[in-house]
Amino acid sequence: MTTKICIADDHPLFRDAIKSALMGHINGGPATTEMIEAGDFNEAIAVLDRETDLDLLLLDLTMPGASGLSALVAVRASYPAVPVVVVSASDDPSTVRRALDLGASGFISKSATTEAIRSSVQTVIDGGIAMPEGIDLGSEHDPEVEDLIGRIRTLTPQQARVLGMLAEGLLNKQIAYELGVSEATIKAHVSAVLQKLNVDSRTQAVIRLSKIGSDMLRGDEGGAAPA
Repeated sequence: MTTKICIADDHPLFRDAIKSALMGHINGGPATTEMIEAGDFNEAIAVLDRETDLDLLLLDLTMPGASGLSALVAVRASYPAVPVVVVSASDDPSTVRRALDLGASGFISKSATTEAIRSSVQTVIDGGIAMPEGIDLGSEHDPEVEDLIGRIRTLTPQQARVLGMLAEGLLNKQIAYELGVSEATIKAHVSAVLQKLNVDSRTQAVIRLSKIGSDMLRGDEGGAAPA
């Protein structure tokens, strides 16, 4: 049985490094592993739509089209069956903790060794949760972020999906088209999302959501290839 992994990152050299690290070392070898690449968030979504039997998504949250952890919210809502491992150069405890709190199945630092990358991916493929070794996640120190994550967890899958699309800048009409429902239905979802997030407008919702990953967006400017 083939294991399908999508590597979503805008740096070709890093994608190549990840492929080299994983090929031949996941679930038995290269004959059972298929690597699919995506260079931006829209390409990643296209892969998720096309490859309905995808086993794992390795997701860089600062590539074009992604907006920090809001991209993770969108993916987890739209494709709940696909495990997502965040890959980031920003590997501080708060970023790791927030990614896991929002549904990531693992977190890989871009400074991780080849062996650590292999181990993390295999752990998630086997159904576990992977996080960087030797890191103390502690607890959330920003009350606003803690409150927001708690509120996001109260969203239904469809509401979370709508929130993710709002973060992408889509209008109600576009969201309705993407989800195959009426615009009136989307308006109802948006109203529910705003109420649950305790905001008055979609703009405020997007601004609040962006605060979750603001530190990461400032600090992740790429990363070295695996050692």
